[in-house]
Amino acid sequence: MKESGKIAKSANEIILESISDGVFTVDHNWRIMTFNRAAEEITGTSREEAIGRYCWEVFRSNMCEGACALKRTMKEGKSFVSSSTYIINNQQKRIPISVSTAPLKNERGEILGGVETFRDHSLVEELRRELTGSYQVGDMVSRSKAMKKIFTILPRVAESDSTVLIEGETGTGKELMASAVHNLSLRKDEPFLAINCGALPDTLLESELFGYKAGAFTGADKDKPGLFAASGKGTIFLDEIGDTSSAFQVRLLRVLEEREFQPLGSVEKIKTEARIIAATNRDLEDMVQSGEFRRDLFYRINIIRFQLPRLQERMEDIPLLVERFVRKMNRFKGKSVSGVSKEAMAVLLAHDYPGNIRELENIIEHGFVLCSEGEIGLSYLPAYLLKKENTGQTEPHSSIGESVRVTEEESILEALKKHNYNRSAAAKELGIHKSTLFRKLKKYSISLPEMDGRSGRL
Repeated sequence: MKESGKIAKSANEIILESISDGVFTVDHNWRIMTFNRAAEEITGTSREEAIGRYCWEVFRSNMCEGACALKRTMKEGKSFVSSSTYIINNQQKRIPISVSTAPLKNERGEILGGVETFRDHSLVEELRRELTGSYQVGDMVSRSKAMKKIFTILPRVAESDSTVLIEGETGTGKELMASAVHNLSLRKDEPFLAINCGALPDTLLESELFGYKAGAFTGADKDKPGLFAASGKGTIFLDEIGDTSSAFQVRLLRVLEEREFQPLGSVEKIKTEARIIAATNRDLEDMVQSGEFRRDLFYRINIIRFQLPRLQERMEDIPLLVERFVRKMNRFKGKSVSGVSKEAMAVLLAHDYPGNIRELENIIEHGFVLCSEGEIGLSYLPAYLLKKENTGQTEPHSSIGESVRVTEEESILEALKKHNYNRSAAAKELGIHKSTLFRKLKKYSISLPEMDGRSGRL
């Protein structure tokens, strides 16, 4: 009998080692107990390295941040199938996977831990990108020709140590581009530090970048290292460099040429190995011609230049971006919004986006505030979009209060209809107290049917 048990155990081990799906088990303390061959190949982590470690240390999945399927399985004692997520392998590469989980039980039915099976969908993702014509680099995704051209050369630019200049309107994703350059470079394990040059006066900007010594100015009680010191061999992202003064430009040029900086109040210079990526929403060439920007600094930072297109020039990316924002906000806000309705998407595709990608993200976040599950419909979009759809014109500056009023009124009506005018249920969905709902009904002169959906009474 014992011999047959050994044979069965051996057969199970052989099967686990032969399948292409990754399989691992954890105990109640979330430490990995077993780790099969496919799990090693997909994660790039050997069995010896994995066993005994916490599962989140090995997988570094977005699911680990909150909606862990394995945690839910062990808590509820039941299996869950085909949750889509991704992991970060030991080469810092993002791997899309599907996950199935089940409780790990002994012969007496006692839960010893959990077992997770996961499948690598990298090939499926690649085929999907080819079919849809989309491509992704870091947190940027696109199917437009202009962005694909940038994505193609981005890895080669990242591998160099050359200074990069990123131009584009506000909200086009300049910091995301800078972050992608850093993460694709050999400096990826070093700090990526960003600063908005246009938001700070010269003195404060210089102290933030170069640091200062105690006594350099009133209130400087002790030494403070700046971003150049903190970055080490990492990357410093100088956003809105076109808004800096001529005096600051002279000092920055000296740092770039000499590869050293001098903290405020110090007589000594410090060497720097940081890479500089600069960005602006202005036309630096025109500024050079008009004398607003130093010509020598422009040529020093303009070694590699990227021009990010406006969202209006890449409207085919809107469905991709919406999908990405919905996925991101579901994860961080703990909601289960499935996407955007066809009618709402039509409105989004008709808008001209003066605020570019940032405006689109804000629109989706507006929808998330009002919608907890299902699709984001027309009533969940900002009112200024709907007004443009109905009248063909927009009045964003004069109708902010009206937009809020119309959106709130429509959201209340939508919630009431959804719950058959059950006011308690509607208030719960809207995230407000029932008494608050009553006040808003009175404020907007919303009349209700004589029967509500809860009790059949007034």
